[in-house]
Amino acid sequence: MIGFLRGQVAALKTDYCLLDVNGVGYRVFVAGSTRNKLRLKEETQLFTYMNVYQDGITLYGFASEEEYDIFQLLIGVSGIGPKVALGILSAITVDGLCKAIQNKQATVLTKLPGIGKKSAERLILELKDKVGFAADGDDEVLTLEMEGPLGDDMISEAQAALVALGYSQAEIAPILKKATKCKSTEEIIKLALKQLNKF
Repeated sequence: MIGFLRGQVAALKTDYCLLDVNGVGYRVFVAGSTRNKLRLKEETQLFTYMNVYQDGITLYGFASEEEYDIFQLLIGVSGIGPKVALGILSAITVDGLCKAIQNKQATVLTKLPGIGKKSAERLILELKDKVGFAADGDDEVLTLEMEGPLGDDMISEAQAALVALGYSQAEIAPILKKATKCKSTEEIIKLALKQLNKF
């Protein structure tokens, strides 16, 4: 089992990076929150989970032990695999997720990618006694991650597309608030990308 990798970021893609560790390039799949901390040609350390299955081996990497630990808890829940768990961590902060689970906020959980009503109920049932969240600012974290007119189909579709491109909800939320005059999903995405690429 590979516990962590330390090396230079040789390539940075939408959902994975190539980490050059002493001349060996490891493909490591990462959540948006971790991806946002990586910089090309810079050295980094990722805590890793190695998923061994019939057709191969996949590595998942995390910038913090906290994120790694919650990933481990998520994949321990029936019906949630590594890809879904990674999608969840791209869509909400660790504290926001833990608060939603502890407070039994199924409506928040069902807005996460790959999580339906039954999966949300399983998350609450199996993890409510295993997770915690920061007492300071936790309301702000959850509000920041999940606020916005998520019921609007265009906004929801644009949000999902931007998360898939590796942007975090913290980056997306304030921009989507300004997209109320847009007339299509494509227009919202173009506006968001224009704003995001300014930074």
